[in-house]
Amino acid sequence: MTLELCISTVMNENPRVAVLGDDQETTLARMRAAQVRQMPILDAAGFLVGLETLDELQEAQARENPVIIMAGGLGKRLTPLTENCPKPMLLVGGKPILETILLSFLGHGFRHFYISVNHRAEMIKEYFGDGSRWGASIEYLSEDRSLGTAGALSLLPVKPIVPMIVTNGDILTKANFDHLLQFHVEHKSRATMCVCEYEYQVPYGVIRLNGHQILEIQEKPRQKFLVNAGIYALDPDVLGLVVADEHIDMTTLIERVARENWETAVFPLREYWMDIGRHADLDRANAEFNLQFKESDGNASSI
Repeated sequence: MTLELCISTVMNENPRVAVLGDDQETTLARMRAAQVRQMPILDAAGFLVGLETLDELQEAQARENPVIIMAGGLGKRLTPLTENCPKPMLLVGGKPILETILLSFLGHGFRHFYISVNHRAEMIKEYFGDGSRWGASIEYLSEDRSLGTAGALSLLPVKPIVPMIVTNGDILTKANFDHLLQFHVEHKSRATMCVCEYEYQVPYGVIRLNGHQILEIQEKPRQKFLVNAGIYALDPDVLGLVVADEHIDMTTLIERVARENWETAVFPLREYWMDIGRHADLDRANAEFNLQFKESDGNASSI
């Protein structure tokens, strides 16, 4: 390559860019998704007006709150795909589910991660290493046996001094984790559970009786419930309720918090959320990935 080459032969005609006026969170999320360290800023007319760098944005946005990702499950409902691959490493949109989870948190300024591992743990450790590839710090909580969705909390090497977020390793969401922590603190909650609205339609006519007399026939009624979304904010003191090497799920842990008469809360998720527990969920997530998690500006090339 020489200086005599025409610039059109080496230029990137479709770079990933930020728009003047975008908040830092949006720009940082785009850079993380593209895995680039610089991003040009354009004004409304498309002229270059600045440059954002990953290091500068990370320094300004970094949060001290740790994130614990529970990735040690066997994923039995997704066999045979999970026989030789941990469920969080299954591909959605061409990348492991766990990587998309990591990128989502990085986009909100989180840098300190613990990943619980058990089944095929070496695959996760080899892929993510210490997290430096993403500008993150990753440590692993190694389960000798399955400890449930909360048991690995007893393996944390040090007790955090600030609230932490715990999430299942098979959840894809566009939730705003900053808002979750803000809600958790404002409500003085010790344990906050994210919930989603789930609607179920009975496929038959439902009969309401008085003895043998028909009072009402509801044709295929819909029922709505709030369901556990598998994402939580916890105060450090909650860790004292988890016994070492105990198999315990998060729902049981939160029940213990309630029995202590500590404050609990639910945080409703309005954004995209998908629990990838079955083959149909995995197919749907792959179909929706481009719409939900890739950039909407149509630029396919990184700088």
